[in-house]
Amino acid sequence: MYCMRSVSRAAHASFPLAVRSPRFDLPSLPTAPPAPPSAPRLLVPQTRPRRGPTMYPDPAALEATERALETFPPLVFAGEARKLEERLGEAFLLQGGDCAESFKEFSANNIRDTFRLMLQMAVILTFGGQMPTIKVGRLGGQFAKPRSNPTETRDGVTLPLYTYRGDIINGDTFDEKSRVPDPERLIKAYNQSASTLNLLRGFTHGGFADLQRVTQWNLDFLRHSTQGDRYLELSQRVQDAVGFMAAAGLTTRHPIMTTAELWTSHECLHLQYEQALTREDSISGMYYDCSGHMLWVGERTRQLDGAHVEFLRGISNPLGVKVSDKLDPSELVKLCEILNPHNKPGRLTIITRMGAENMRVKLPHMIRAVRQAGMIVTWVSNPMHGNTIRAPCGLKTRSFDATRAFFDVHEQEGSHPGGVHLEMTGQDVTECIGGSKAVTFDDLGDRYHTHCDPRLNASQSLELAFAIADRLRKKRNMTWNKLMSRAIA
Repeated sequence: MYCMRSVSRAAHASFPLAVRSPRFDLPSLPTAPPAPPSAPRLLVPQTRPRRGPTMYPDPAALEATERALETFPPLVFAGEARKLEERLGEAFLLQGGDCAESFKEFSANNIRDTFRLMLQMAVILTFGGQMPTIKVGRLGGQFAKPRSNPTETRDGVTLPLYTYRGDIINGDTFDEKSRVPDPERLIKAYNQSASTLNLLRGFTHGGFADLQRVTQWNLDFLRHSTQGDRYLELSQRVQDAVGFMAAAGLTTRHPIMTTAELWTSHECLHLQYEQALTREDSISGMYYDCSGHMLWVGERTRQLDGAHVEFLRGISNPLGVKVSDKLDPSELVKLCEILNPHNKPGRLTIITRMGAENMRVKLPHMIRAVRQAGMIVTWVSNPMHGNTIRAPCGLKTRSFDATRAFFDVHEQEGSHPGGVHLEMTGQDVTECIGGSKAVTFDDLGDRYHTHCDPRLNASQSLELAFAIADRLRKKRNMTWNKLMSRAIA
């Protein structure tokens, strides 16, 4: 056993503004890779640029909330984060969940359905694509959202304060009172995250994830649909394989057959919250953000000299970086060097979000630059962002054609497509157009429930998983054929 120590507040300087820098005071990057952090490095310099600051009206209340969070137990542990890092270098990453978790829709059923959908998708990718799959949820902490516009206008009315920035900051009701940032929401987000993680641990180790239940994972509203029937056919094949193993005398009661691993992740956006949940691992002396196993920095906050990048390079969790077509390949290499100075496999995931057309033009240059620099990364496709459009009815929606382009580019470049990052839900929503059920612009208003950005529904998610499995199988067969050709030659 080991303990997690909170970062000491003894060296904390008082910060006069409502928005405080994260408390890691990192030195300038040396030319040689730095040693692992072994002593508190408090307070990122106040001169570090911060994108999208949240101005709390009562700084003292925010300070009190942070002090309280620093005394709370960690939500995840350093050993779990290290284990995820090891896994990420060896398997296909399936990362998915809500665009933004909400307090209103928090329920055991919603969490169960998202978990069940991820189990289904993992079976499709693992059995259909013959590729080990790592399941990482966008849950248990995905409460903050970056927004393009600081204010919001509806029907000609503009609120003088903020747009909705996630339940951890303010409310989504369109009135001034709801939009005032409230520090108490940080406590509520922590408590909901703890409940979510507790429930997920029960699902993963309490029998729900047993492979012998594979046919029972189908969501009720998917039964007799195209994707539901296709999944049922595949799950029957899995069950036949499990039955064969049992008949051959191979144990099917091993934990690998009866339990599942599900990790949590979210965007590192609210630095006060992330800082307050950062702990020192008593075994390694390294720092981990114990709000989630994996964190990523977004397109709007990945500046090389920014506070978010500065904070992330001081922690040892597996990290992700979302990149668009606007990022120069040389800057991407610098980001890799800052966030993964030891070039550890599994440490850094590059999540591309640039749409199908830009993917074919821009991604090859990024792949070549990273390869030439000798950096080890996991390439992941986010087909959701970069494809957002405004429907005639005014609702935001998405197409998800970028995944095909992602695989095409990696096949062309001889690189490895390492995963997919999705905003999705186990609910039967109509928020993204397309799919075999042909959700159209006219259908969006039927079940458009998202608090933020559009999500794939379960049917669309399974359809995408089948398409990815086909590409993974194709890639495996091509690799096998090349090896056989060389052996014969």
